[in-house]
Amino acid sequence: MFHIVLVAPEIPHNAGAAGRLALATGSRLHLVKPLGFSLDDKHVKRTGLDYWKDVDLRVWESFADLQAAAEADAKYWYLSTKTTRAHWDAGFKDGDYLVFGCETRGLPESMVFAAGDQGIRIPMIEGGTRSLNLSTAVAITLYEAVRQRACG
Repeated sequence: MFHIVLVAPEIPHNAGAAGRLALATGSRLHLVKPLGFSLDDKHVKRTGLDYWKDVDLRVWESFADLQAAAEADAKYWYLSTKTTRAHWDAGFKDGDYLVFGCETRGLPESMVFAAGDQGIRIPMIEGGTRSLNLSTAVAITLYEAVRQRACG
């Protein structure tokens, strides 16, 4: 099982879409507060459709709380446009945490750079766009992790 972590997500649609991705892949969705929406928001439920109730969801007060509750040997991958290592070069393993920042700011640079080679990015052509939609980035990264697990 993979863990999808959204740190301070702001847009309910993205959380709903990540929930559907979690359910489709047998992953767990972690939402780290503050949330920019209520989990009762109709947009979260609309995007998650009737699946939302089945999503393996955990909500955390802080990222430190999530880490304290995780397995001692848990591996975290931090997605950021500020790193150079491509997501397909990460050696994803079952149980890994895929950590994504909020839609407007991404993850704090201090968190990404402290991660060393566990900071990864989805390659994009120069000048095309600054970043991808959060739920799109989750899908791309999660399915690469699933592919690696299936092939490895």
